Amino acid sequence: MAYWETQPRLTGSSEAALGEAAEKAQSKALFREVVETLLLTVIIFLAVNAATGRFRIEGTSMYPTLQDGQYVIVSKISYLFSQPQRGDIIVFIPPNDRHRDFIKRIIGLPGDHIEIRNGIVFVNGVQLYEPYINGPGYYSDDRTLGPDEYYVLGDNRANSSDSHNWGVLPGQNIIGKAWLSYWPLDRIGLVPHASYAAGP
Repeated sequence: MAYWETQPRLTGSSEAALGEAAEKAQSKALFREVVETLLLTVIIFLAVNAATGRFRIEGTSMYPTLQDGQYVIVSKISYLFSQPQRGDIIVFIPPNDRHRDFIKRIIGLPGDHIEIRNGIVFVNGVQLYEPYINGPGYYSDDRTLGPDEYYVLGDNRANSSDSHNWGVLPGQNIIGKAWLSYWPLDRIGLVPHASYAAGP
């Protein structure tokens, strides 16, 4: 006698159950992908916000480099890897007004001797060459910076509240380095920092 092996036949209800199980598995996989994508988006958003900030220029203290109403992105992590440099444009909390942020250019670093003679800036006895300013401010100052003290000035020297008014900036008040201008569209680009040389 021969024995024949036969495959079990699927009934209609069995096929429906298998199809339903496959659909459930697909739905679970899709749901998991959506959740993973949302979590990744949230993580990226939080990381970007922790590393950067957005700042709106108010007023003309940094004219002509930065203009009233211009928006810039500020890197909050730049100074985790390096020290602030002379010529950097930074956003900070001024020591005389902790309710708003300012944006200025670093002129003096810790330990520097700053002297301003009728608006002309000298650092450690050397005149700074500053082609970016909107004319010198007609004031004078003379001080030596202590540890973790910075001297900041606006590029529009005659119309800026800065270190010549309220003194030195503690390093702990620095929020970050201005990095990228993104609005208005005709001002898109990297924020121009300065490398200093002795003047003529």
